[in-house]
Amino acid sequence: MQFSILREDLLKPLQLVVGVVERKQTMPVLSNVLFAIENQQLSLTGSDSEVELIGRVTLAEAADDGEITIPARKLMDICKNLPAEALINFRLDEQKMLISSGRSRFTLTTLPASDFPQMSEQEDSFSFELPQGNLRYIIERTSFAMAQQDVRYYLNGLLLETGPNRLRAVATDGHRLALCDAEAGIAEDNAPHQVIVPRKGVLELARLMSDENANVRISLGANYIRAVGKDFTFTSKLVDGKFPDYDRVLPRGGDKLVVAQRQQLREALNRASILSNEKYRGIRLQFEQGLLRAQANNPEQEAAEEEVSIDYNNSLLDIGFNVSYLLDVLSVMTSTEVRITLSDANSSALLQEGDNSDSSYVVMPMRL
Repeated sequence: MQFSILREDLLKPLQLVVGVVERKQTMPVLSNVLFAIENQQLSLTGSDSEVELIGRVTLAEAADDGEITIPARKLMDICKNLPAEALINFRLDEQKMLISSGRSRFTLTTLPASDFPQMSEQEDSFSFELPQGNLRYIIERTSFAMAQQDVRYYLNGLLLETGPNRLRAVATDGHRLALCDAEAGIAEDNAPHQVIVPRKGVLELARLMSDENANVRISLGANYIRAVGKDFTFTSKLVDGKFPDYDRVLPRGGDKLVVAQRQQLREALNRASILSNEKYRGIRLQFEQGLLRAQANNPEQEAAEEEVSIDYNNSLLDIGFNVSYLLDVLSVMTSTEVRITLSDANSSALLQEGDNSDSSYVVMPMRL
């Protein structure tokens, strides 16, 4: 195996796949990147056995076909520290990869490509396309609400659900829920599909969606999701479990509507949160005609109070929330106004953007 490539051409796919490679691996070969050359195309594969990412680049010069695995982090550090526009030469010699560029020489140990586990495509997959920007949008709007290390493992991921011409993302940690829809090329006569993508897969998928207008092809199998773009193929195993019936969680029939300036409310809650209890993050919200009063205090007997003008014409309501949950929602929104629908002090709040209903957020109240 022998080939040459410009530093910049190699860095792009290498940076893509190294993000998947874990530093501490039970299998030594998973600390490596699989290099494979076929018909002038170099593919780089990184995997942690749950998530696999393949980056592709076409070689400018003739190269021998072949495959081998090379230590990921060391190769990454070598490439990053070579000068810009450097030409890097690779030559495999008796299971050692000899790398040269200008006056620099490196010898890296390799492991056979046959040791590297690869995820194969399944026949029964359901596929559709959507713009990368749409997929990134729904992930960014919902992924913050995923649980982090919940024993209910199905909450440590993101639900993707297909429907006619749309893809929906839903995340919940049991205390709050985030839901967002985006347009996708799914025919109306297709049966709905539901999959739960694990946390690492979700974050990697969002990172890959860098070309907003380019399409990405999504395939959903029985136990994997695959995303194929122009220069990458991403595959992740799915979480095997039943996601909660999120539709039952969405509050219905709330009779108290609050409209507020999103940024103004966010800044006020941010200031009040400084003196909230560091562990429980509780904040008391008092809604009255045209005014919201936010109050926080902590075990050191310190207190904060903020007043915000709002559009509200209903009875007095006093309700407590985890202020971090409210701030997370207000941070991912982009609209000028936020709509909050409430029923009473013991019922969840529904938050939506003032100018669209693509996203819905549910936050459970807390007793203070």
